Amino acid sequence: MKTTKRASGSSGKKSAKSGVGSGLSLKASRPSKTAKAERKPRIPVRGGRKVAKPGSGVTDRAPVAAAPRAANRANLDEMRALAMSAIDAALEKKALAPVLIDVSAMASYTDFIGIVSGRSDRQVDAIAESVRQLMKQHGRLTLGQEGSGNGRWTLLDFGAIVIHVFHHPVREFYDLESLWIEAPRVPIDVPADSMISEPDAYYDAR
Repeated sequence: MKTTKRASGSSGKKSAKSGVGSGLSLKASRPSKTAKAERKPRIPVRGGRKVAKPGSGVTDRAPVAAAPRAANRANLDEMRALAMSAIDAALEKKALAPVLIDVSAMASYTDFIGIVSGRSDRQVDAIAESVRQLMKQHGRLTLGQEGSGNGRWTLLDFGAIVIHVFHHPVREFYDLESLWIEAPRVPIDVPADSMISEPDAYYDAR
């Protein structure tokens, strides 16, 4: 009876695995996940979910708790008016380029998505706080919040209304508006000082 010895054994497999990411792997030339994360910030999420492009076939992760949404047309109109008030609260803090998107017929987790920009990290936080206080006055507390305190973006989740406040360069990087290009925009009266005439001027703002 012949006995065959394996030269590498299990220790050889462990050695091969340990080479991944250490420069010994054939795939070492590819950027690591860590490197990619450092190059591209995490996309804002709502309730632990990334926002999927409508019609892309990508499903959202299951929410921790179902967000309350407008149950009928009357409630939908009420939420639209409240969302516009939230945008007005952002404009009071000199927010830039406000957009309010009606996703009630397309999204499963909210009815309205508001997007505004800030000129600096401090302004992003100030705008978010103004929106939060306005919603609190109307009895709507945040169900979730992402990115608070870093000044680059803040997501405020009020269930039927989700508000994104971005530092403008970060907003252009993610371009959330293009993900909902087919969703109708709610008309907004934008003051002249909230329009962006020179986008490049905001890339070095702090």
